[in-house]
Amino acid sequence: MIPIETALIVFACVFCGAMLGMFLRVLIPEHHLSEESKDVIKVGMALIATMTALVLGFVIATAKSSYDTHDAALKHSAAKVLLLDRVLSNYGPETKYARGLLRRTVANRLDAIWPEDRFQRDMLDAPEVEFTAQEIETWILQLSPQTDAQRWLKSQALQIANEITETRWLVMGSIGSSVPVPFLVVIAFWLTIIFGSFGLFAPRNGTVVAVLFLCALSVSGSIFLILEMDQPFDGLIKISSAPLRYTLSHLGQ
Repeated sequence: MIPIETALIVFACVFCGAMLGMFLRVLIPEHHLSEESKDVIKVGMALIATMTALVLGFVIATAKSSYDTHDAALKHSAAKVLLLDRVLSNYGPETKYARGLLRRTVANRLDAIWPEDRFQRDMLDAPEVEFTAQEIETWILQLSPQTDAQRWLKSQALQIANEITETRWLVMGSIGSSVPVPFLVVIAFWLTIIFGSFGLFAPRNGTVVAVLFLCALSVSGSIFLILEMDQPFDGLIKISSAPLRYTLSHLGQ
């Protein structure tokens, strides 16, 4: 789902619902809008508003959980990459080429996910990055340890490399919207009904229309933020690249 387009659709539905309510107010017979009728409508709208708040809270929690999970995975991978570099460094000068590959992999990953050109789309699954990561594992497997310490360091390096690969595949496998589309459709429908009731009881003047416009814009803005958070490697609300940049600055030291 594209956040800005989805938010605009929600805004159009909600604001049009309010305008439709104001239009229906003229057509509905006056005795249908008696105080008793208004009380029933208000109770019904309160029920829908409560359900909307609950579902919206669930959607926010889902998007936030997805964002936090990817953020934690990135920090974990950054730490493991730095640890792998240290283990290879302790192994000896034989790992110089593998450490260079590791540094280039991190640099390519930064360029792929956080390109300098803000209008360039990120490439989370860049094939050249995957190829370089596999080459690093191949080089580690080809190491010929001469001492017990080197054998232990080789096993540790392989274990850490496997953990990094596993974390990457977990991230790749979970890429995609964690917010179910039916939830957004139901929320948009409920919000349209609620704003329609606002327009049904609201006087027809410019101030009321402006207020309803701003309220609809605020509601659609919240949907936009939720969907942006649900795409942690793309859009305006991106996961910070600071952990990987810190790792890159300390690789090879």
